[in-house]
Amino acid sequence: MPSVAMTVNGKAASGEVETRTLLVHFLRENLRLTGTHVGCDTSQCGACVVHVNGKAVKSCTMLAVQAEGAQVTTIEGLAKDGTLHPVQAAFKEHHGLQCGFCTPGMIMTAVDMIRRIPNLDEKTIRSELEGNLCRCTGYQNIVKAIDAASKEMKGAHA
Repeated sequence: MPSVAMTVNGKAASGEVETRTLLVHFLRENLRLTGTHVGCDTSQCGACVVHVNGKAVKSCTMLAVQAEGAQVTTIEGLAKDGTLHPVQAAFKEHHGLQCGFCTPGMIMTAVDMIRRIPNLDEKTIRSELEGNLCRCTGYQNIVKAIDAASKEMKGAHA
């Protein structure tokens, strides 16, 4: 079996994997980082979104060996020193979750979206979330949370 090595949430991580092992399964099973969820295994729901080299990717459609040498950030890597990331805090404050299954992927997508798009509006947020499914919330509070986090993060950099 081949081995794979990457940096996950700022720490070196490695392990032996079958060549067909998906990144989501490597993260969950080998590294025990279970915040990244397995939803559909077909890149439809977005529950498995992580950042690879700073870009949001659906880890259910990426092989672990493709992440060789990469910088990977999971939902567990967002909070720093016990303080929630602004997007995590906004989801909490604006009730952007119910059952919580889609939440890690939504948050990881939102962080990427805020980083890439300078001036978010509701239409853009909704468009960017098209690859992330939520069966509980109707998206209203998710959109509110992302909008609030975007404004807070942009204000912090102004």
